[in-house]
Amino acid sequence: MIEGTRPARQRARAVWSKEKLVHERAIALGHALDDSTLGNYGSALNSYLTFVKNHDFPVEPTPDTLSFFTVYTCHYLNPRSVSTYLSGIISQLEPFFPEARTARKSMLVRRTLQGCMRMNGKATVRKRALTVDDLHTVINHYQHSSQHDDLLFVAMLITGFFALLRLGELTFPDDSALRNWKKVTRRDSVKVSDTQYEFFLPGHKADRFFEGNRIIIMANRFGHQPLHHFSKYLKSRDALHPTSSALWLTKAGHIPKRSFFIKRLQQFFTNDVAGQSMRAGGATALAERGVPPPIIQAAGRWASDAFLIYIRKNPTLLQGLLHANARNQVQDVHV
Repeated sequence: MIEGTRPARQRARAVWSKEKLVHERAIALGHALDDSTLGNYGSALNSYLTFVKNHDFPVEPTPDTLSFFTVYTCHYLNPRSVSTYLSGIISQLEPFFPEARTARKSMLVRRTLQGCMRMNGKATVRKRALTVDDLHTVINHYQHSSQHDDLLFVAMLITGFFALLRLGELTFPDDSALRNWKKVTRRDSVKVSDTQYEFFLPGHKADRFFEGNRIIIMANRFGHQPLHHFSKYLKSRDALHPTSSALWLTKAGHIPKRSFFIKRLQQFFTNDVAGQSMRAGGATALAERGVPPPIIQAAGRWASDAFLIYIRKNPTLLQGLLHANARNQVQDVHV
């Protein structure tokens, strides 16, 4: 037995049994993924388990089994979805089959998926980004309203747009099983001054260190007054629910659900606008005004690779960046 050369400074700790170690590890593994992600991955795993059972294959993911699953499932689903399915399957099975990820990265599986995408791939229909003019449309409609839920919707919309927030950072999922109070922004984290307002955004599934972020929105942005609308909502919220801890609350005292926001949003726009349109719109507005991509990336709390993919997959944002670069080049020539 190897012994330390110096006495330990930590207090004596109880020795756990093997059963307790296995139990606690299982709990930790169960919390490795966000509940929403875990639900999607669980669906993928069920599809895989049904496939291997019906086709009399072993459960262990091998290049052969995964490639067969890929070509089979691509006949029924968009190959892009199957790629996500494979990620979920590997994430769920890797603790039991350590070589699962190696099998997923094999040339056989990658080439099979590539071939399926070439044969069966379909263009992705993306929701458009909201514009500053869209904000004007909504705000003008509610400018004389004193109804609390109207004030809430406007404050959520303008805050989400200028802070590049995900809709899930402002609302609860409609599925109660996916709701997590640890992600709820608290009222006591809010700070308001004459020039800005800010609040603490708790950690989310893209936050690798679960540290959260301090969100700051300036009083005036692109012809709008976010502080004005937020202050109106906050005054109404504090009058109705002075003892509640959550920042975003409906008149009934509930955290707004995703459907609350989407239903109101679609009263003004067609189905080509959705929750991600708010975040994409805020990023595009910054790009059109010449804000460099690294600043947008930091403001939107994107991981480096994720932001590059987001630009490539969001043609509106890409167009905004290109126009801003062209405008800056013209200014440089005249200078």
